[in-house]
Amino acid sequence: MNLLIVSATTFEILPLLDYLKANFKQKEGIRFFNNKLDIRIVVTGVGAVQTTFHVATFLSSIPTDLAINLGIAGALDESLAIGEVVQVIGDRMADIGVEESNGDFTDVFEMGLAAANEYPYQNGELQLANPSSFLKAVKGITVNKVHGTADSIAKIKAKYPAAATESMEGAAFAYACQMTQTNYLQIRSISNYVEPRNKDNWNIPVAINQLNEVAIELIETLNS
Repeated sequence: MNLLIVSATTFEILPLLDYLKANFKQKEGIRFFNNKLDIRIVVTGVGAVQTTFHVATFLSSIPTDLAINLGIAGALDESLAIGEVVQVIGDRMADIGVEESNGDFTDVFEMGLAAANEYPYQNGELQLANPSSFLKAVKGITVNKVHGTADSIAKIKAKYPAAATESMEGAAFAYACQMTQTNYLQIRSISNYVEPRNKDNWNIPVAINQLNEVAIELIETLNS
């Protein structure tokens, strides 16, 4: 199986890299393989633009059976626990559009500048057709600027009430995969709640540890 692991940063997948170095043969920098799996790692950099470019470029040139996006995320849904790992099965770009004079946000689909049900979108969302069941399934939003004030958070929650997570890359990854007809998973671990910005309440180490435990378990399953 040809497997692509995508992360915005290296530090989010350091434990996974250590595992791969200890259990797989390595070549060409961050490519790992054995008799069952050929695993390539792409670190895109933070943000939707970088993610779309790097993932689409890779998938357009290298045959891939499954692409997996690993990363941390903020939780809009406060029933999710810090460190909880989820699968995002529906994601959308939540800040492409205009800010109205009253401060409300109108997205490109509502503006009529894009068709909400034209492939790869379904009602403006990028949806995974056949999600796996090994993790809790949630929906998310992807933004270029994470929300950090009470007013903006209240507005985005009201705008997209089904969204449970917020990231800066998820929908871009999903878009690149769907446009190249590539099977994919987006796996996120909760590092913080989307609340008025206060990094003292974040727990990135726990989120990364839990994320990588799930990633390693998944790779061991694929390798069995």
